[in-house]
Amino acid sequence: MAEPLALYVHWPFCLSKCPYCDFNSHVRDVVPRMRFGAALRRELAFEAGRMGDGPMERPRIGSIFFGGGTPSLMAPETVAGLIEDARTLFGLTDNVEITLEANPTSVETGLLRAFRDAGVNRISVGVQSLDAEALRFLGREHDAQQAITALETARGLFDRISFDLIYARPEQDARAWRAELEAALALVSDHLSLYQLTIEPGTRFEGLYRQGRFRLPDSDDAARLYGLTAEVADRHGLLGYEISNYARPGAESRHNLTYWRYGDYLGIGPGAHGRLTCNGVTAATRRHRAPEPWAERVERTGTGAHPDEPLDNRDRAREMLLMGLRLAEGISLPRFARRTGMSITDATDPAMMEAAVEEGYVVHDTARQNLRATAEGRLRLESLLAALVL
Repeated sequence: MAEPLALYVHWPFCLSKCPYCDFNSHVRDVVPRMRFGAALRRELAFEAGRMGDGPMERPRIGSIFFGGGTPSLMAPETVAGLIEDARTLFGLTDNVEITLEANPTSVETGLLRAFRDAGVNRISVGVQSLDAEALRFLGREHDAQQAITALETARGLFDRISFDLIYARPEQDARAWRAELEAALALVSDHLSLYQLTIEPGTRFEGLYRQGRFRLPDSDDAARLYGLTAEVADRHGLLGYEISNYARPGAESRHNLTYWRYGDYLGIGPGAHGRLTCNGVTAATRRHRAPEPWAERVERTGTGAHPDEPLDNRDRAREMLLMGLRLAEGISLPRFARRTGMSITDATDPAMMEAAVEEGYVVHDTARQNLRATAEGRLRLESLLAALVL
């Protein structure tokens, strides 16, 4: 049996552009919800046709993730239609996970019940901070009380809730971060995504940072905040199963685990990426980024996709290492061989692997046939991967 497929649906519109954000998101005076909803449904049908003549020939969908942008600006009817299309075109697994990202403005919070009724069973709330000054700095449209209200509302509607916080902000110390994280965990303690603030090219923050308008904690302070994050989450029963993600056992994001375990996923919508295996060939897929040209292409041809890019064994091995070593569970070596056609020995630098094991950054468990980065290794993952991966 083929592994379940993950479906990612990208909604590209936001009420405003956050200064730290480099995602494919766009602000429009009037959001063309009906046009883009219809285009998403048409592109999903087009992709289904490429993957088989009928649902029995296509992999079933095990997770759907509505991301963006701000997908809580979508019409709930569009969300319901896309879920029903996925069911009809592919079939859904019995325990399908359907996540929608939402911002905690009052308008979007008021739509949570409608999204639940549309079929969403997991909500991810973009809180980012519970500190008023930090929310202003981050350019968020909501205040702390709206965030709390959104989480309380979500808790009454959904069994599974996640929310995001950004830390390692300017002048943030360990005491302040501990207090903020404890307050957040008192509201919802199922799943948290906790990201260090980074300066991304092309963002408004990049210009301000270059001008010296603010400073970020240095690497040692950021590492201490990272360690504190894991400590507080663990005390509340949330384990760090991925570098930036913490969950109670069983509450991990099944959709994101598909990415990190290097499973197949279909991405539709402007700028969406995917990895699909057809007839034994794994290919990278990507869509046109600009929303209106993407929609025009879909309306004209059925898809806004660029040509697929077949991935050879070494491409797949590199990607699987980059993704899998983010996970605390690491990489199953038999699965690595099946997905890439290479052994882990052939895909990594032997001398660097030996050094990484000796330094305690990597565990190469031959008995369990597993390769994983230690907590210290995940703290240095970027430089570790640069050394290990051929």
